[in-house]
Amino acid sequence: MAKTVARYLFLLIFVSVAAAGLYGLQQIHVAVYQPLVLPEATRTLLVAQGDTLTSVVHDLAEEGVIRNPEWLLMFAKLHKQTSIRAGEYELEHGLTGETLLQRLASGRVVQYMVTFVEGSTLAENMAILAAEKKLINDIDSMSEAEYRETFGFLPSEAEGWFFPDTYSYVSGMKMSDVLKQAHYRMRTILDEEWQKRDKDLPYRNPHEALVMASIVEKETGVASERKQIAGVFVRRLRKGMKLQTDPTVIYGLGKQFQGDLKRSHLKEYSPWNTYVIDGLPPTPIALPGRAAINAALHPAP
Repeated sequence: MAKTVARYLFLLIFVSVAAAGLYGLQQIHVAVYQPLVLPEATRTLLVAQGDTLTSVVHDLAEEGVIRNPEWLLMFAKLHKQTSIRAGEYELEHGLTGETLLQRLASGRVVQYMVTFVEGSTLAENMAILAAEKKLINDIDSMSEAEYRETFGFLPSEAEGWFFPDTYSYVSGMKMSDVLKQAHYRMRTILDEEWQKRDKDLPYRNPHEALVMASIVEKETGVASERKQIAGVFVRRLRKGMKLQTDPTVIYGLGKQFQGDLKRSHLKEYSPWNTYVIDGLPPTPIALPGRAAINAALHPAP
């Protein structure tokens, strides 16, 4: 009798354990391998600094996106997939809990693009950055000392020192992060081109070459003309002539310029009015591209 009871008890325990195991496997299958519940085709998930996998999973569970959150977290712990990276992630239909864990761990965040156009001014590009809602504007609150520490020059000296190109960023990045990318690229390209420059050019340093490149960029209507335009201005410098180029006057006028350059403007003093000053203006007047920099350092004879 006692043996019979023991057998039944053992069988009952075995069945209970097996049933619990099957239930657990079913719950894990739902949590890990079935698609998330997304009401729209895609959905953006923002993971902030300091967020944990547990907090992210529970937030998504409250929204009804994840079913069986505790089972998904258990699966993550068993497979050592609990680390996540901050950023903005795109969730699309068909995404499973397992794929979500992999994506959060990899840091494959949504990338945004912003473009600085050749010949545009720093002010124009700052307006573009300010319009990017995913970027944090830390530039407006910077003191001159902080600006110099970040970029190596004052805001009044910054024109032209950011290379015109397309840059990627992620949500939560700072404007200064994008600008540092552009400045590093400009420094790199200007140094490369300066090392290969023609001999006997009338520039004392790379900065003056950058100023000339910006003028060439603004004067160029057709790409093939860059070196010819550079040649004209280089010969004027060598002869001690004034450069006499309208784009520098327009830059010096700033907001006063309303689209109509008048004869009186050419006579007004400005550090950038090359009809009045001798030699190059104190700063570039725009963001020159590589071709303009190359032209300034290899002008047509």
